[in-house]
Amino acid sequence: MAIFAFRGLETQSGKSVKGYRDADNPKALRAVLRKEGIILTSATRDSKKEKSTGNEVDLFAYFKRPTSGDVAVMTRQLATLVRAGIPLVESISALVDQTEKESMAKVLTSVREDLKEGTAFAKTLEKHSKVFPPLYINMVAAGEASGTLEAVLERLADFMEDQARLKGKITSAMAYPVLMTIIAAALVGVLMVAVVPKVTGIFENLGQELPWYTVLLITVSDFLADFWWLVLLLIGGAFYGFRRWVNTEEGRMRWDTFLLRVPVFGRLNLLVAVARFSKTLSTLLSSGVPLLVAMDIVKNVLGNRLLEGVVRDAIGSIREGESIAEPLRRSGQFPPMVTHMITVGEKSGQLEEMLENVSRAYESDVETKVATLTSLLEPLVIVVMGGMVGFIAMAILMPLVQMNQLVE
Repeated sequence: MAIFAFRGLETQSGKSVKGYRDADNPKALRAVLRKEGIILTSATRDSKKEKSTGNEVDLFAYFKRPTSGDVAVMTRQLATLVRAGIPLVESISALVDQTEKESMAKVLTSVREDLKEGTAFAKTLEKHSKVFPPLYINMVAAGEASGTLEAVLERLADFMEDQARLKGKITSAMAYPVLMTIIAAALVGVLMVAVVPKVTGIFENLGQELPWYTVLLITVSDFLADFWWLVLLLIGGAFYGFRRWVNTEEGRMRWDTFLLRVPVFGRLNLLVAVARFSKTLSTLLSSGVPLLVAMDIVKNVLGNRLLEGVVRDAIGSIREGESIAEPLRRSGQFPPMVTHMITVGEKSGQLEEMLENVSRAYESDVETKVATLTSLLEPLVIVVMGGMVGFIAMAILMPLVQMNQLVE
């Protein structure tokens, strides 16, 4: 069966539609669309789509698939359309026409066709779990059950945009120090491999005792020039071994524990995780998702096995009748302010609002700490780079100065 990219017109409204559909031939496709009230205007066989459904591997599939940013934009547009009173199927059709990214258009087309067959919206999203995370699917299911789908979609859009904004601020703040570190490493590498051997070659016939730092520089330079491939191999092997170790359960637990204990960055990692925990749980509970289901979803978005274990234990305690705050307090991993705010929220019946306040406070704290850290890292990287270049210059120039004094 072939896959066709088609365009057509709805017989009732006259609106143009487009999408993808399986059919034996264009004639069969025309008959199927006619039953759905669509007049086919053009159909093109999509050979790329057919290959992607076979055994061939698309090496660029990862970069082509919809991103969280694409989903956030789509969700905001869908929330606006549904809020305006446009039926869900028509809203999805409008998004298919507006979406520029082909992979997103194909996903929405599939969702639209399932909706036309009477499938619940959340169930259609489950077929595309790589695009729509469990949090998204469960919130949509709760919105459908409670009849507040438009409000849930707006909360989802707000949530995803806030998360993307926080992630973007952290990434952009750390980009400069990382780039400077890479440039510094490349510069020193070029000096040690290409420049230093030529300059230090004049010292070989001097018969003069060289300073220890010059000897060290020559030794390191000769080693890198002769065995640079070994250095790259060791770095690659170490990286591969580290990835293999981190992918084990014990390795992941030890590494995530280290990330929360390391000076300076550990506190920042904890703040990011707590902000994500509070924001996600608040969004889920506000959308009508049951507490235990919400906690199970939150556990999977923390990104830290140690904290995941704390939430997992908390779920068991909640099933036995305990409050949310008590098991989190016992673990000692969550800051006291968080557990105190959750306690107040549980007692006052305003848990969602308290969690939202916690997330805002911690997101603001994260932004402040990232800005402070970046302001410290930038001059530190420059000082380190300047120190390394200065050491190389001193190791080369000092013997020349000494030789000049002996000549005089």
